[in-house]
Amino acid sequence: MAFELKGRDAAGRLGLLATPHGTITTPTLLPVINPNKMLITPTEMRRRFHTDILITNSYIIFKDDRLRHTALENGVHRLLHFRGVIMTDSGTFQSHVYGDVHLDPIGIVEFQRDIGSDIGTILDIFSEPHHTRTEAEAGMSTTIQRATASLPHKGTMMLACPVQGGLYPDLRTRCAEELSILPADIHPIGGVVPLMETQRYTDLVTVIAAAKQGLNPSRPVHLFGAGHPLVFPLAVALGCDLFDSSAYAKYAQDDRYLLPWGTEKIQDLTELPCSCPICTKYSAEDIQDMTGDARVKTLALHNLYVSYAELRTVRTAIAEGWLWELVEQRAAANPALADSVRHLRDPSIQRFLEAHEPRSKTRAIRYTGPATIFRPLLQRYQQHLMSRYDPLFPTTVVLPERTKPFSSSYPALLPLLSTLAADVVVDSSLGPVPLALDEMFPCAQSVFPDYVDTETREEANRRLREFLGSRDVIRWETGKDLPKTLHGPGFDLDVRRIWAVADVQFGHGAAAALFQGKLGVIKSKSTHKIRNVMSDGDHVVSMRAADGLFTLKLAGAHRLHAAFSAPLLRVSVCDDAVPFVREGKSVFAKFVRSCDPDLRPGDECLIVDERDVLLGVGRLLLSPDEAAAFSVGVAVKPRETLPK
Repeated sequence: MAFELKGRDAAGRLGLLATPHGTITTPTLLPVINPNKMLITPTEMRRRFHTDILITNSYIIFKDDRLRHTALENGVHRLLHFRGVIMTDSGTFQSHVYGDVHLDPIGIVEFQRDIGSDIGTILDIFSEPHHTRTEAEAGMSTTIQRATASLPHKGTMMLACPVQGGLYPDLRTRCAEELSILPADIHPIGGVVPLMETQRYTDLVTVIAAAKQGLNPSRPVHLFGAGHPLVFPLAVALGCDLFDSSAYAKYAQDDRYLLPWGTEKIQDLTELPCSCPICTKYSAEDIQDMTGDARVKTLALHNLYVSYAELRTVRTAIAEGWLWELVEQRAAANPALADSVRHLRDPSIQRFLEAHEPRSKTRAIRYTGPATIFRPLLQRYQQHLMSRYDPLFPTTVVLPERTKPFSSSYPALLPLLSTLAADVVVDSSLGPVPLALDEMFPCAQSVFPDYVDTETREEANRRLREFLGSRDVIRWETGKDLPKTLHGPGFDLDVRRIWAVADVQFGHGAAAALFQGKLGVIKSKSTHKIRNVMSDGDHVVSMRAADGLFTLKLAGAHRLHAAFSAPLLRVSVCDDAVPFVREGKSVFAKFVRSCDPDLRPGDECLIVDERDVLLGVGRLLLSPDEAAAFSVGVAVKPRETLPK
């Protein structure tokens, strides 16, 4: 099994999962197939939806003499007439629901192996939301024991080992940690169907986040039973990669019509608010007039079209950097989902999400409502502002928000800066934005309306108060004179900008290391923005036009390497990789030995060997825990390297 990351946003991942029957792109959907009653055959699914992976139940096959014989004789792929990837479940749910289902945990894994499943599943213990801690812990322990005993019997089949632990976050994390030590391939999060059926999405968030914090990040995560498209964006943003759906058929049997924002009864619709092939072929009245299997299949086809379309939207959102906007938009349509998004502010969940959030994005952050300002990336900005930005003066002039970048909105102020003995900060909807950081992501790369909601305004005010602390504050409007007491040696905005950005981006003290000596600032002739910064004739950094952050040059890397002790800013590689790094080749994750835990995807980093000898500078593509865990894929893209 090989799982490789190709893109990311929030904790969501675009991945490639290699299997014996092909490579699938994640996040993706596994339609549930009942071999006794195929409402839509796998062949039709492949033709209509380009389905490349599905899931069926090995217990159903095992207990039926005809199906069992055919599967053992010809394989599960020929049984289902499907050339793609097949995952099999073990019968855990049936055993839990019916009670009289008795299966051998080892035997059912061996059966899945023998019928040629690409991905099998152990017989875990299903945890219910009402289980006591004692019950949940007992089920978790048995699940881990069964996983340990089952793995030697999987052969070449991938094996899924579910994370259990009920509603107890510490149990979920502990179960995930213990399963991660084992040579499992995929980790479903089990026992969550009752939470989704009762719209307990806040509990669902708690369970997913707790499991993810303990799991090996190099393994795909499957959210068992998550078949409604409403939950896809949120679950993916939390790090889930695979979903299985029997909802498309079950809902159809109950005349329910799925939509990305909820569910409707087909009898209640006068028009079909969808443009899938089913909804462009039939009217609401046409479907209402259908009877029996014809109506069920028609609704099931629509439900699958909507489910696949929502996952295409999710993948697009990851690739283009607007997954959080999609999560917030979907949550706005469902109060229970809105509560779960609010729960993302929990400090432990915030820390997990922030650690996987890219440093910047190619697309501006767009306001959707009260949840926006609490996104991990904007929380990170405020934390770095508080810990890495040093005011120059005891007095701060606070400006009202205008168009971005803010420095261009106050042309009358700019000539005064050289004689203004005060810091200048904009009171923005993001919170405080020092004038020196107004071109840096996310300050300039955010789109907020002129009038935001009350909670956003209150949070922005709180952040401003926190930033200003006990300093003297003067609120200034254009046309008013500034106090004469502020006249004195001011600052050069270009110099102030490069110092402030360096410290906020790389850490406190980076500017002093990078810019010691005679400074030279090279600006674009067309935009007049900073492009390159020289120090004593060395080209140390370049400022990117897209996000106002620095690209680190080799001369700058030398200075930061000398000023900051390991592991700061470093990605350490094993000795085998050193010759390839010196040639400028990509650093693959399997060669990474350690990574500064404060680095984030997209960060500039120092590439060093195991003895902390500088090899080069590049851009980190993974989070630190991913760089240490993955065995395939690129971890760092070098930009400049040192020859031997």
